[in-house]
Amino acid sequence: MTAASSGRLWGVASGLGAGAMWGLVFLAPKFAPEASPLLLTAGRYLAYGLIAAVLIAPRWRRLAPLIEGRTWRALVWLSLAGNLVYFAFVVVAVHLAGVAASALIVGMVPVVVALWGLRDRSGPSLSRAAPPIVLAALAVALIGWRALSQGEAGAEGPTGAQALIGLVCAVGALASWSAYAVGNSRWMARLPEVSPHDWSLLTGVVTGGLALILAVPAVWTAQDWSGGQWLHLAGVCLGVALLASIIGNALWNQASRRLPLSMLGQMIVFETVFAFVYGYVWEGRGPALVEILAILMMIVSVIWCVRAHAPPRGAEEPPH
Repeated sequence: MTAASSGRLWGVASGLGAGAMWGLVFLAPKFAPEASPLLLTAGRYLAYGLIAAVLIAPRWRRLAPLIEGRTWRALVWLSLAGNLVYFAFVVVAVHLAGVAASALIVGMVPVVVALWGLRDRSGPSLSRAAPPIVLAALAVALIGWRALSQGEAGAEGPTGAQALIGLVCAVGALASWSAYAVGNSRWMARLPEVSPHDWSLLTGVVTGGLALILAVPAVWTAQDWSGGQWLHLAGVCLGVALLASIIGNALWNQASRRLPLSMLGQMIVFETVFAFVYGYVWEGRGPALVEILAILMMIVSVIWCVRAHAPPRGAEEPPH
């Protein structure tokens, strides 16, 4: 196995791990249903910022000279797009449209990012990359058809207007995270001297600072809460911050550094797969036949995408 192939294998493994951590995000609103989207967003990212600040402090003297003004500005918009705005949209979408429909829409991120990555010189030709991208889109559409048809059949659930608002928020999350995935990959390529873990922690510090702005109006939405409710929320926020933000983001940054953008987009499929698995556990049921088929299609699309990025037989693989 060549060094480039080995790097891509580790990149895929990192993408899978990040998906396993990020899939938990869709359960956060279920663990704290009484918390407003604003409060849950502020709490999660304040916790992320605090943990990141503690972890980055010992390495700050080495990192500070590497971060210029434009890099800080990039970290601000990446923190907004990939964290605060994205998560707020997800929380509203899950509340109003449910886990399945929300994961469905956000599950289109691989298609958007992979298509964007085809513009890169390191990406494969459209004829090689299009089939796995189309397969991923079909899998997401299949899951969506199942989720929405089941939702319509249920006796309880959000009204049509509420579900529509939830779906619009899910589309907002899709756009926000797609912009983050592309921008984050570009900026990490410009700063090879900053490790993926340190980049994740820098993003966390900036995100925590931005979350302070949300703290006052967020707390106002829960003025009548008891001490027990605050402790429960703190536990949920710390858990999501540690697993999804600290560990998940570090794994994603590893994948971002090792994989070309058109291939990186497909790795986000794992978030959708794990979100559905966690949703099944939460609901105490197994996947339906249609859902099993869709998940298998997603996995095949990732494997197919990996093969599409392999050099033609007999060709020398360029260094990555």
